[in-house]
Amino acid sequence: MLTVRAPAKINLTLEVLGQRRDGFHEIRSVMQTIKLGDSFTFKLGENMVFKSDSPGWVAEESLVPRAARLLKEATGCTRGATVAVSKHIPLMSGLGGDSSDAAAVLRGLNRLWGLRLSLAELQKLAGQLGSDVAFFLYGGTALAEGRGEIVTPLPPLPHTWVVLAMPPVPGQPGKTKQLYDSLGTNHYTDGEITRRLVTVLRGGGEFTTSLLFNTFENVAFSRLSAVRVSRSHMVKMGATDVHLAGSGPALFTLVPDRARAEELCRLFQTQRLAPYLTETLATIENIE
Repeated sequence: MLTVRAPAKINLTLEVLGQRRDGFHEIRSVMQTIKLGDSFTFKLGENMVFKSDSPGWVAEESLVPRAARLLKEATGCTRGATVAVSKHIPLMSGLGGDSSDAAAVLRGLNRLWGLRLSLAELQKLAGQLGSDVAFFLYGGTALAEGRGEIVTPLPPLPHTWVVLAMPPVPGQPGKTKQLYDSLGTNHYTDGEITRRLVTVLRGGGEFTTSLLFNTFENVAFSRLSAVRVSRSHMVKMGATDVHLAGSGPALFTLVPDRARAEELCRLFQTQRLAPYLTETLATIENIE
């Protein structure tokens, strides 16, 4: 039996440079894994079986079985496995849970079945599953380019506590595409915001939360009043530099001091913001 962790992520920057000829958008983003995550266990079996302790998670609606099928098709492997996932990342939250789960399946089954695919080979498969999947093969702090599938590891962000809040917004399938479609050309940037953060991470200055940016906030806060109101509540309770996590609706703030982070969590709980206290994660944990 193998155990594989699937961490969530936040986007420290997320810039959209424009629309590509293939229909996707060209992005520049610095992504960061956090300790909040799902956990997978893998056991050899004759058939593929997927199960979870989360009543809201449906395997067929996720990338998990697709990742397993793609790996089998690419390698000709005929083995099976029982894949059990313990869900902790909120569904459709903007925290990358489905993409991280798909990467965990690629990593776990590659080891379980003895396929010995290299990271580069797994990255090619990840790109066929989704734009963010490749990042979760690396984890830590990384630059994502192209439509998100071109990943360059970066020096780690200095350790910090992350306070997440989940506004009372029902899950919306297709949310990310809707936000992309809502962007106007005035929301496109040239990547300079991300370049500044990359320079700082590579030793070119001090990291401050003023470097954070997410262009989706330009449309999400106007389209989703509950998210806008939740952000306002967080700021009134003392949070600074509150940002959208990916395409949301999760919101986050970075807090250097754990005691202060715990205090914010308690305050957010009084507003029914479903807070999570977590921290930055410098590396993807090893397979056990």
